Amino acid sequence: MDGIRLDRRDGVLTIALSRPERLNAVDGALTERMLDVLNELQRDPSTRVVVLTGDGRGFCSGMDIQGDPGQKTDEGRAQRLYRGIARGGEVTARLREIPQPVIAALHGPVAGMGVSWALACDLRVADPTTRFVVPFVNLGLSAGDCGLSWLLPRLVGPAKAAEICYRAQRLDAARAEALGLVNEVCAEGGDLDAAQALADELLAASPYGLSRTKELLNMSLDVPGLRRQIAAETGVQALAFFTEDLAEGMTATMQKRPPHFKNR
Repeated sequence: MDGIRLDRRDGVLTIALSRPERLNAVDGALTERMLDVLNELQRDPSTRVVVLTGDGRGFCSGMDIQGDPGQKTDEGRAQRLYRGIARGGEVTARLREIPQPVIAALHGPVAGMGVSWALACDLRVADPTTRFVVPFVNLGLSAGDCGLSWLLPRLVGPAKAAEICYRAQRLDAARAEALGLVNEVCAEGGDLDAAQALADELLAASPYGLSRTKELLNMSLDVPGLRRQIAAETGVQALAFFTEDLAEGMTATMQKRPPHFKNR
């Protein structure tokens, strides 16, 4: 059992963290399987959108510190912990780097490493049971965990990020939506359906346009200055004029019909 359940349909891959008896706490096997799946997505043009969710009562309760966060090796505990945290951070990075938009379907606890994985997604849908838990400083840990100190300030601003981390705040779905951590709060139990509906909406968009937009949005978080970002945008936009997507988009507009973009 690798702790991951996959469901593929019509260009959408749903990845479910599947250790419900542990509230989907992350162990070494789950992390390595996540990385395998994300690496495959990097080379999979048939998958256009990814949905990330959790089986059972919660999205993810963080790293499974009661188990073995690293692979079963002869390493000492410090090495295993370091490996488990580093590999969890690699999942965060890969969620940002894959070309497909990733939609998080959230419910119940979203804690620890699970917060970083949720925030690494492009869009987030939550039901009213969702609780973001950032307990690190009250446990004697740093809130700089698996990319959280990079992601959170970019979503809510540095002052709010500091408040959430320093005060080890718990955020319900309504508060998370008000802060911009989630895009939509749906009816209880409806987070996966809402995420799937959003995925279907994105499937209607240009494959080139969607993946390149994700690339440019990510780049904008690191690029030092407007002019360098404009240069990157110019290259992407100029290439778009030579794609089948543009031809179909323009034809559909003139014919006053929805575009039918090809999966690639």
